[in-house]
Amino acid sequence: MKFVVITGMSGAGKSSAIRILEDMGYYCIDNMPPMLFSKFAELCSQSDSKIDKVAFVIDLRGGELFKEAYSSVAALEQAGNKCEILFLDADDGILVKRYKESRRKHPLATEGRLLEGIEQERELLAEIRSKADYVVNTSDMSAKTLKEYITNLFEQEYDEAKSLSVNVVSFGFKYGIPLDSDLMFDVRFLPNPFYVPELKPLTGLDARVSGYVKQWPQTKEFTERMNDMLGFLMPHYIEEGKSQLTISIGCTGGKHRSVTLANEAYKYLVSKGYRAILTHRDISRDR
Repeated sequence: MKFVVITGMSGAGKSSAIRILEDMGYYCIDNMPPMLFSKFAELCSQSDSKIDKVAFVIDLRGGELFKEAYSSVAALEQAGNKCEILFLDADDGILVKRYKESRRKHPLATEGRLLEGIEQERELLAEIRSKADYVVNTSDMSAKTLKEYITNLFEQEYDEAKSLSVNVVSFGFKYGIPLDSDLMFDVRFLPNPFYVPELKPLTGLDARVSGYVKQWPQTKEFTERMNDMLGFLMPHYIEEGKSQLTISIGCTGGKHRSVTLANEAYKYLVSKGYRAILTHRDISRDR
């Protein structure tokens, strides 16, 4: 039997994640006491149940019971079940914004400041975060992007190339480097469409902009070298057991050059059979 344990910061998207897995055919249980994991697996195996994929959401609502979380996951695995931990995270500022928009109370900030509750929760979750199979930062993810990402992580068709989930992110250096970057490419050396009046208001998703960026010899050489490097690195990351990788490609504003080159990297990875998702983090800023 396959189990996915969803946990993470309050407000990072656990409710959305369990709905996505439910749509994928998982039997989903919210706020399951961890010590009941093994008992539930036992009941499923002893009955005529056709349940073979289960997702549990666990978080600090369980109070003291949450401390049993990782040992309960280990017990499931020792019984011969496949079990993966998905940890959802988000930047503190994003969590504060989401709580204020929803007008919900943070479980650890009932009598104090919201940010203090978030900081306390982050400390309490540090251990299980370090042991998670997948850590996903949802700060810049739309509902659609999160669905694509989780679907890619837990889709049924699975081969060696798909054991590594790759997130290709375009970004603007003026807005900061993505904190979860594993590999980062700076493409600010390429000619900038920003200074071409008819291209300035467009983005790298427009054929006129991407055509402008890709026409230069240095762009063609860089794309070839980048793809060669990715082709070399991916099998080695898989061999070392890496389950997720974030490739960040940045230009000044994150709208033209980085978008074009991120699209090229994404197309290359997909053509080689890797599980990849494309995120243009800053494409809509200042427009």
